[in-house]
Amino acid sequence: MTVDWQQTAEHINRLARFCGVRDVSALTREELQRAIGSPQADVLVLFGGSILWGGDVLAAAMGERVAKKYIIVGGVGHTTQTLRDKVQGLYPQASTAGQPEARVFAAYLREKFGLAADYLECRSTNCGNNITHLLALLDQEHIPCQSIILCQDATMQRRMAAGWEKYAPDVRPISFATYAAEAIPVEGGLGFAREIPGMWDMERYISLLLGEIPRLADNETGYGPKGRGYISHVDISEEVSAAFESLARIFPDGVRTANDKYASAQ
Repeated sequence: MTVDWQQTAEHINRLARFCGVRDVSALTREELQRAIGSPQADVLVLFGGSILWGGDVLAAAMGERVAKKYIIVGGVGHTTQTLRDKVQGLYPQASTAGQPEARVFAAYLREKFGLAADYLECRSTNCGNNITHLLALLDQEHIPCQSIILCQDATMQRRMAAGWEKYAPDVRPISFATYAAEAIPVEGGLGFAREIPGMWDMERYISLLLGEIPRLADNETGYGPKGRGYISHVDISEEVSAAFESLARIFPDGVRTANDKYASAQ
């Protein structure tokens, strides 16, 4: 198959824009004031499925004082070992072996920035129980939450927000994907327009994006109300569906399937 890499990059970027929701252009008090009428949210949550750059996003948000409480959520899932390896390589003194994502991110936050989140949730294994365990923590610790910022890997941000909307529909989340990557054609294939610390390699990135569209679908096999019921309904446009279908033909082995090892009853 002859591949048009320019068009392929455009398809990837269309999926990326759809999945990597950012409700504000930056995590600043000014942007929050415009978005929610307050310079601070009650809670900001970083989810452990993010690439390492999510820790830098959290640190910057803490410096801007955009939330009253900061939480890192993440147990062990399909992205955990990659995160452990990245942090261990940068900070050999930070023991990450066997640690859940929340503790690995906490170590990164401490080593690089000298900061600490207010709470860690370490039991979650997937996007569904990321939310249910988070809600349990908020309840257990009596943390008021009328506004919340959700920060997740850009490939999973829309699904995370839809999960929150299913379990906590009375509190609208503010989505802020931890990065915005742009795929570009390079000689013989694809590359990224700019370097993002800890970024997935292109093959893994495409696989993660392709894996999201069937999950977000509200049909008998998707995660929406008509399927497994893990998330609220998500509208998928014809343009996004067409981009997915085109990429699935180019990368037939690239659609990431769910790993039952990390499944739960939500």
